[in-house]
Amino acid sequence: MRRYWIQKNQIFQDQVTFKGDQFHHIFDVCRQEVGHHFEVLTEDSHAYLVEVTAVGKKDAQAKIIEERIIASLAKPHIHLAMSIPRYNVFDSTIERAVEMGVSSILPFVSQYSFIRKEKELPAGKEERWQKIIVSATQQSGRGELMKVHEITNWSKMLSFINPNEKNWCLFAYEGQAAKPIFDEINSLRKQFLSNANDVPDNIWLIVGSEGGFSTQEAEEMHKLGLHPVTLGSQILRVETACLTLVSVLKYEFGLMK
Repeated sequence: MRRYWIQKNQIFQDQVTFKGDQFHHIFDVCRQEVGHHFEVLTEDSHAYLVEVTAVGKKDAQAKIIEERIIASLAKPHIHLAMSIPRYNVFDSTIERAVEMGVSSILPFVSQYSFIRKEKELPAGKEERWQKIIVSATQQSGRGELMKVHEITNWSKMLSFINPNEKNWCLFAYEGQAAKPIFDEINSLRKQFLSNANDVPDNIWLIVGSEGGFSTQEAEEMHKLGLHPVTLGSQILRVETACLTLVSVLKYEFGLMK
């Protein structure tokens, strides 16, 4: 069944109104017609099964038939801190991160990122990212939009992630002395969790762009108490590394139920 993301204020009593670009997408592109059924998703994690009752030249109406609540993302919430890669790679990663249940992405610039200053980001990129998020949310049926934080620099990123007992960080790095990711997760469990059923609130995954991280940046991570972790001997593309890291966490913390 098709799903579409709408604003809660489009609903009045048991009626939903569609206008503008949304109307064009649903009724011109997707060819929904009177009598058709689909779901609409809202920002408060509600899903409504609706039936189209009227289609005009510029707007349409549908009546709500059923309502359900979409379960919130379970803890630990997974976040990606990404050194900006090539834009098509970042677009692809955003789409798949939504589908995989990532809570947020923090893009930052570093020594080897695709851009070196926050102001170099072309106009319209944030708008494009939001469209990708909405589209992937509709496809996957999750109940909340993934957040993409404002692009930041290296120093601010380090202060933002704030590693502690409830806010873990895993630094993906293929340099020397990198530990297998499972070993680092087990070490963090022993250090911070007293009960086998406990989980942290958040886990940040810090991932480099195509150029990776510099030795200096790796040393700064070490000063924060972050040990570099590896996913194996193969060199993975940025988007592959992100999906693999997220998959490992979802498996390790039972988030695939």
